[in-house]
Amino acid sequence: MQRVIGVIAFLYVAVFAHAAHAAAYKNFRVAIYVTVHDTKRLADPATFSRDFARVSSQLSFDKVYIEAYRDRQMATDAELETVKRAFQAKGIQTSGGVTLAAGGSGGQFGTFDYENPADRAECERAVRLIARHFDEVILDDFFFYTSKSDADIAAKGNRSWTDYRVDRMREASRNLVLGPARQENPRVRVIIKYPNWYEHFHGLGYDLAEQPKMFDGIYTGTETRDPVITDQLLQQYESYEIYRYLSNVRPGANLGVWADTYDTRSIDRYAEQLWDGLFAKAPEQMLFNWSPMAEAKPATAGTRPWAKQATSFRWPAGAGGWASAANEALHVVDSALADLGKPVGVASYRPPHATGEDFLHNYIGNLGVPVELYPEYPAAAHTILLTQAAAADPQIIARIDASLRGGANVIVTSGFLEAMQGKGFAQLADWQATAHTIAINQYFDGFGAGKGTELKEPGKTKPVLFPEVRFYTNDSWGIIRGVATAKGFPIVLMNRYSKGTLYLWTMPENFGDLYSLPRPMVTRIKQYLFADLPVQIDAPDHVALFTYDNGAFVVENFRDDAANVRVIRKASAAEAVTIPAHSFRLFRR
Repeated sequence: MQRVIGVIAFLYVAVFAHAAHAAAYKNFRVAIYVTVHDTKRLADPATFSRDFARVSSQLSFDKVYIEAYRDRQMATDAELETVKRAFQAKGIQTSGGVTLAAGGSGGQFGTFDYENPADRAECERAVRLIARHFDEVILDDFFFYTSKSDADIAAKGNRSWTDYRVDRMREASRNLVLGPARQENPRVRVIIKYPNWYEHFHGLGYDLAEQPKMFDGIYTGTETRDPVITDQLLQQYESYEIYRYLSNVRPGANLGVWADTYDTRSIDRYAEQLWDGLFAKAPEQMLFNWSPMAEAKPATAGTRPWAKQATSFRWPAGAGGWASAANEALHVVDSALADLGKPVGVASYRPPHATGEDFLHNYIGNLGVPVELYPEYPAAAHTILLTQAAAADPQIIARIDASLRGGANVIVTSGFLEAMQGKGFAQLADWQATAHTIAINQYFDGFGAGKGTELKEPGKTKPVLFPEVRFYTNDSWGIIRGVATAKGFPIVLMNRYSKGTLYLWTMPENFGDLYSLPRPMVTRIKQYLFADLPVQIDAPDHVALFTYDNGAFVVENFRDDAANVRVIRKASAAEAVTIPAHSFRLFRR
């Protein structure tokens, strides 16, 4: 009887401890990923006790993912069980993790060679190991394919590398991951985490067409890090947009967002990555990884010329480690999320395995346009934005025709127009991409005939290269036009078709030059193209707008200086607000 009472008491304490922990956040869970290096470290009770005390004193968290394998290093069964029990005794949920990668060299990632029997055997052994210990397992985002060994070249045959790798990774998913995991543990749920480079997935074997449906869930990498100093130069808006896109790829099964502490010039950039994935309404935030959360030294605040502003992230430099910084950022965003409904935005379309105008949606998002990206054509939408990626759909002209006949506004970019030359676009409008580029530094607004109004801003006079588009006067109207040495070129072109309106949005040759355009011009473009949005912002570049179906919205300033913003709601007077640097403001309905 004493033993039964003791077991009940232990269970009560464990459940109560977990409940108290989880209550720290009202709108999401927080998890920490424990790499295999730390799994082995934490198997020592003294190390676990010291690390746990340091992390839990600065950060409330609900769950850990305990890794069994990464880069040829494997934990033992005993180490996994020891660490699992230690966290559970503290009231922390536990799941498993595995990184199916072979290391690399000099910072260049190395993956398994899935034609190599030894690599295939090691992959399967790692999966079986983690599945034995956990009913939920996540694959970190190295389950792709870079190898071009002689065996790979022979197996590829006449296929493209993309087709070969997609086929091989479907096979590896079935035979090296899902099959062995379920043989080892019939209860196991296997989650695949996708990285931040979604535009290039298919070239390395990630398959958004079929793979997400094979796994029990997916997870989203939102690590945009720093858009200035990193090799990818990912724009800040992607931390929101990629979770929305992958949630539309696998509705109801996108289980969380994942960010790390790497490669930022200021700690505010880390906070923004956490906020933006949660503004996208992710149910769980993964913090990668245990090691920086457990560091004894203070986190480096970095260069922060805005430090004296009353920003959203009020973390005093030297206040603690990365765990402390994460805790502050997470509590700040938690206080806003309850007021936000389901994210909505301008419907856009990127078919799985499409390529073209890579990551353009994120530059557009940084101009204050809320984007909701879909893997299928959003036929029910009233306004549809189509970038070059949409040209991969062989039925795209018929789909556009149907939308226009139904009264929709369809916006195509110059990249889409270029890709569709000679492929049926002339059925819609006589627009031609000439393959010439023009340097433009003067812009005019004019809905109809006449001289128009110049759209200018002090300091934004840099010439910007645009592709030239030819059209017929009076068949289409250049409602925003650029001028270069006494010749005009369309920036926004309008053509009425059936009950709808077809627009062209000419993009700079370098998408980064969207930030070089005069603010009045960008605002006018948004007013023309996205007139049915319930709210718009007249703002500098690098100010984002997140909108929700309950009428609430968030304006976030990614800039290093305060942003003066005009908020324009339908049927309401415009409201002037100032958003401090690296801060957000919630607007309730």
